[in-house]
Amino acid sequence: MHYFIYATQDAWISSGSSHVDGTSFTDQNVGQDEILELKKTFWNKAFDYQTRVLVSFAGSEFTEVSQSIHNGHIVNPKFNLRLYEAEGTQDLTTEYKLAAFPVSESWEEGVGKFGDDPKVTNGVSWDNINYYPGNSAITWSQAGGGVRQNEKGGTVITGSGNEVSQSFSYESPDINMDVTDIVNNWLGGTNKNYGFLLRFSGSQETDNTTFGQLKFFSKQTNTIYSPKLEVKWDDHKPCTGSNTGSLLQMTSSGEVDYTLYMKGLKESYKENDKIKFRVMPRKRYIQKTFSTSAQTVTGSYIPEGSGSYSIVDLATGETTVPFSPYTSMSCDSTSNYFIQWMNTFQPNRAYKIVYRIKYRDGQEILYDDGFEFNVRS
Repeated sequence: MHYFIYATQDAWISSGSSHVDGTSFTDQNVGQDEILELKKTFWNKAFDYQTRVLVSFAGSEFTEVSQSIHNGHIVNPKFNLRLYEAEGTQDLTTEYKLAAFPVSESWEEGVGKFGDDPKVTNGVSWDNINYYPGNSAITWSQAGGGVRQNEKGGTVITGSGNEVSQSFSYESPDINMDVTDIVNNWLGGTNKNYGFLLRFSGSQETDNTTFGQLKFFSKQTNTIYSPKLEVKWDDHKPCTGSNTGSLLQMTSSGEVDYTLYMKGLKESYKENDKIKFRVMPRKRYIQKTFSTSAQTVTGSYIPEGSGSYSIVDLATGETTVPFSPYTSMSCDSTSNYFIQWMNTFQPNRAYKIVYRIKYRDGQEILYDDGFEFNVRS
């Protein structure tokens, strides 16, 4: 299964100031911006200042996954941090590297936007984790031990299992970073879950040879492109032995033409439903036979390792759940099936299921036959 945990907080923080009026950005909060900016700014052909991105997933969905792992319902999950490029990315070096660290203390998303005049300081910034006017600023800690001693720009935990990275070379800036080690440290109690800090890696953050003004969708966009923590695990039940009951295995030689049909597919599902989608193969053309006795029909099943599924957002055509080793189809004595948690999808949108069957002769056939559903809040 692929399951997405959506960000509960995000913001970007800046170490610079305006060259027009001298306004400092270091205590400014922009937690309500629809775009997260991860960039390096240059002045007179030399590096001037950098920004960083903070994103947290410490909500009820993360708690549910944590409990499912503890209870043994989710086994050996993988976690990927996903951010999606927004329009406006520019001045990007063809090769660069981004790094992510676990944040070491709590922070406030805040209520500001970059265009606010006067600027807003309520919430996280380069200098502070929070600063409400009329109160003393709460600065980032300068803790010891395994914590990077950033006086400003966010304190993070370093060391083995606490730094991950993604290298880019002539490719989309979309972030798809394996953060399994960091999340496992949260789940195991080694660290507390205060989210991730993203930055250019190492010396690339301040050198004069790496360029980039990256823009990503934030949680404020309310689109399918908001930041996600993707959870992947193999939950399928093998299509072998007693699992298949009296079902007959479909012919997978590639010489027989099959169609797929779904049993009990509904027009819409509630956001918090956990649905078992059932699908069965059927020969497209059935040879007629004549008999003087009553006949029974025995269903068929897609053999182990041959069938998988994908789920596509209808409005955008974007693949939400891709074909992968984590989308293999299961089987019981009734039919093939897969289970999907509906709160992985944005509500009040339409989706479709696409199936793929691999045949022994090397064919891979996609079945895109209008298997559509809505998720409602």
